[in-house]
Amino acid sequence: MISPKHHIFVCASCRINGTQKGFCHSKDSVNILQRFIEEVDDRDLSGEVMITNTGCFSICDKGPIVVVYPEGTWYGSVTPDDVEEIMDSHIEGGEKVERLLI
Repeated sequence: MISPKHHIFVCASCRINGTQKGFCHSKDSVNILQRFIEEVDDRDLSGEVMITNTGCFSICDKGPIVVVYPEGTWYGSVTPDDVEEIMDSHIEGGEKVERLLI
């Protein structure tokens, strides 16, 4: 069983029928998800960090949404350019990215 140190959830606006549409999707959440996957691979953290795309978190006005567990930290208005900072500060440095907290 995999027991990662961190589990990162990214809203990709996935619907039950498998289609992707919605606010987070229109604001580049798929690219955000891809950037997290690339950062985890580049940093050789695949055994420590799991990335999962999700459906809607129902706070679209704050999207795209990224949630980091086990801390339960919610980030809003995330852009692809924020991924490296989240990885540097939160995942590797243990410090939340205050400007993105919701």
